[in-house]
Amino acid sequence: MTPSATASFLRRLPKAELHLHLEGTIAPETLVELSRRHDPEPLTLAQAEALYQYTDFTGFLMAFKAVSDRLRTPEDYELITFRMAEQLAAQGIVHAEVYVAVGVIYFWGRSEFEPLFAGMERARLLAERDFGLSLFWIFDAVRHFGVEPAARVFRKAAEMRREYPSIVGIGIGGDERRGPAELFRGLYSEARDAGLHLTVHAGEAVGPESIWGALNLGAERLGHALTAIEDPELVHVLAERQIPVEICMTSNLRTGCCARLQDHPVRRYFDSGLLVTLNSDDPAMFGSNLEGEFLLAHQEFGFTEEHLRELAANSIEASFLPAEQKVRWLHQIEQSIE
Repeated sequence: MTPSATASFLRRLPKAELHLHLEGTIAPETLVELSRRHDPEPLTLAQAEALYQYTDFTGFLMAFKAVSDRLRTPEDYELITFRMAEQLAAQGIVHAEVYVAVGVIYFWGRSEFEPLFAGMERARLLAERDFGLSLFWIFDAVRHFGVEPAARVFRKAAEMRREYPSIVGIGIGGDERRGPAELFRGLYSEARDAGLHLTVHAGEAVGPESIWGALNLGAERLGHALTAIEDPELVHVLAERQIPVEICMTSNLRTGCCARLQDHPVRRYFDSGLLVTLNSDDPAMFGSNLEGEFLLAHQEFGFTEEHLRELAANSIEASFLPAEQKVRWLHQIEQSIE
């Protein structure tokens, strides 16, 4: 396929994004708008763009916090959610499961999360009406903040999902080096008992032992799993159990977790039978999006049109959508064959 034909094919291909942080979708222009609402001396566009320039994972975390600090009102969250939905729909994305940094919100001292979430929900309903896009929420705790702050996040998810069925799961992100998965075993068991789906960021900046730890928590999906390739037994287990891996190629490059694109294990995972999904993670901060990740897979790793269709199907299969909705989207993916 020519580049233009590939892009056209991808936009017509129904697909889901499963590893996407709401706060990481905020473009510099939107950050300037938020800054004008809240900062005594608003950021210029150049200053906002500079926040997105970093060379390692620690720098990324600092940039993420700087962006989150300017999200303060329900209207802020409504704005960024609707703009995210516009960006997703333009790429042919039909469903997204979006991480919300509830742990960061609490860290900044905002004790009342429900009004902020109401703004997100207003935008979610508008997106469903205007774009036919479904959105689910995953409440994300910051592992290096500790166990008690994570407990607050997970219990809030369990409490609120009784009113908002769009809240489907929980996860832990942040610095794996300072928050091993084992610390959260009891909380994950509690979340499972509350009916929440379990996700874990694992094997992004540390070795495969972090991924084994995530599996021990009962993770239903793994964010990144970049370092699984270092452990052949782990790769075999992931393939055998068909535990979805949320692959984020551009993110891994921008955070320095993967030194060179050609070293990324995405193709080796796919060829080994892992249930691979492609994702953008924080598209505004990394200068990519899901369409770009599919194009990378095609251009740099030799994924064919049929492979791309399989990746799209994987994203639906790995989602937390009800079975009947999965069947509907999988049927449309099959019909995308020209």
